[in-house]
Amino acid sequence: MRSIRLLLFGVVGSCLSTLEQTSHPPSPPVPEPITVTELALPPVAPDNSTSSCSMNINPHGTGCIGKVTGLGSGNFLPDNKHIVASIVFIGAPAAPDPRSIFSGLQLIIIKTDNTTFPNGDPWKCITCGMPAENQIGRVNLMDYPQAFSDGKRALAGPQIIDCGYFQLSSTQCTPTETYIYPIRWNTSPTGEGPGGSIRELRLHPDDNHLGFNSLLVGSDGSVSQSAYIGRLAFNEVPTTGSPLSARYDLTNVTALVDPHKRPQIYVEGSKLRINQSAIGIGELRGFSGSGQEVTYIGSPTESCNIDVYAIHLITGKIRRLTAHPEYVDPVDISPDDAWTAVMDTRGTGRQMWLSGMRGIPPIIDMIVTGATSSTRNNGERRFFQPWLIDRYGDRDQYYGQRINAEGDGSPGSVNDAEWNGRADPKWSPDGTRIVYYQAQTVPPECGGSNPLPCYNSTEPGKRQERIMLATLVSRKPYTRPAPIPFADNVPWGTPYLAGSTTNTPAHIPGGNYTLQGQVSGIANVTIIENASKTSIETIAVTYHNFSDDGASILHGNERVTVKTPSTGQNDVDWFSNIIQTGVTYGTKLTSPGGMHLSVNIFQNLATFTGNLTTTLDGKAWYQPANGT
Repeated sequence: MRSIRLLLFGVVGSCLSTLEQTSHPPSPPVPEPITVTELALPPVAPDNSTSSCSMNINPHGTGCIGKVTGLGSGNFLPDNKHIVASIVFIGAPAAPDPRSIFSGLQLIIIKTDNTTFPNGDPWKCITCGMPAENQIGRVNLMDYPQAFSDGKRALAGPQIIDCGYFQLSSTQCTPTETYIYPIRWNTSPTGEGPGGSIRELRLHPDDNHLGFNSLLVGSDGSVSQSAYIGRLAFNEVPTTGSPLSARYDLTNVTALVDPHKRPQIYVEGSKLRINQSAIGIGELRGFSGSGQEVTYIGSPTESCNIDVYAIHLITGKIRRLTAHPEYVDPVDISPDDAWTAVMDTRGTGRQMWLSGMRGIPPIIDMIVTGATSSTRNNGERRFFQPWLIDRYGDRDQYYGQRINAEGDGSPGSVNDAEWNGRADPKWSPDGTRIVYYQAQTVPPECGGSNPLPCYNSTEPGKRQERIMLATLVSRKPYTRPAPIPFADNVPWGTPYLAGSTTNTPAHIPGGNYTLQGQVSGIANVTIIENASKTSIETIAVTYHNFSDDGASILHGNERVTVKTPSTGQNDVDWFSNIIQTGVTYGTKLTSPGGMHLSVNIFQNLATFTGNLTTTLDGKAWYQPANGT
């Protein structure tokens, strides 16, 4: 399954918001034993031609998948014994052969306890063979599948799959008992039309609320995004909007922004100020185990360093879940809210050339975040690996524990660097296991002109995706209490009215400003708007003995210009000459003539001219070569 990660920040603040700082966090946990195994998937057909999925390949007649599976693994059912996943079946015979139903994108559940269903398979297709009248309004999208805690329903893309009175894992959950209901967000004052576009859907633990994001493409090619939460209301006989069939409507929707409060970066006269407790939700990523917090990719606390945060739905208190310089976005908090599982590029060096120097205030990030976050991938290759971090986050020399560290690194091993994580890792309800899925690196992201070698998949049928199950063997099962009721009201949010637009704060006008270091020094900042004065185009910063913590001191300058000639396209001219002294001696330098980056946020294929190199205590971090 392919997905697009967009870091597009509408940064606003709230008088309720505070960034949680634990002055004396406990000592980091010691590494714990973790075993990683692989879950079974349907067998692989040689191609997608009709009847290529023969009885020789699958004697049970329950379908085949391709080498490229269209896989998207989800969360656990409440029994801790099954997970949900979406997958593409291929090679089915034509109707009226009963095997013809195993075709196209479908939702399946997979056993996690080494048992099988009555037919002998460790998987079961939930949506295969559903009558047409049971799936009116179905769309061919089932990303981020998530089971409801009742075990009878699952969210998959912008639709809910419902087996009525029966558990999804039950033999009584048959195609004729299963229904697919689309989800509609009304954005029309008259209630007409298909509703607004929703993406990256996440189910709240109470089963009654849904978090989601929505994109807006500007006339100048810029892309913005806002996050929302709404209540799921079943509408059996709708009278307006489409489809006019049974569906779930999103009601009492709240935008997770507050345009009336102070933004993260603002001006007072000629002074530039940074409010680190501001709420800046770039993309909603889910909820905590208790449901009291929303997790999200936030506006950077440090320049070019993309982290995940959690904000309390009522109080607005913010926790910074990660602080490593590398890139992170897939995240899931444990049922007891004590641990975080993430997919992160930490340990790979992928982003250190950009973000390795700590303590740089996020000034240029007002315009570069879309581009810098898009260098984390090389096209379809991601550099994610799963990590386990305690509630108190990265600190001192603690950066969590890699979940799949065990292995010999050989092709196909659990820690094979050419098998990269996808979104999202998911905790079991009892807190003892984490499921995640991976994709193998394939051409053109390896082989040919790319120095990374390709090798044949070692998976059954040479498939290129797999689902992995990590067991935290020393942990005892946790019984999660019922989620604390959420009454739709987010005090720091903005209630959404159909037909309205979600306001984002105005950009800082062009001019010359001064930012005072919290401990010492200043930064002179020049902001230049585009010709139409609709956005910032250039930011230049010069640091003079600048320090926010007294441990690291910045000197030198940085100048960045970003243009968006088409939708999602970022062309960046970057000039940097920063020196860091104090506990770390470092430099962040561009080559003569600067570094020039061209990248589309929808494709993540970066092209560089010139170089930007960060060196820390003698260790140099270089940008990826073009095509890698």
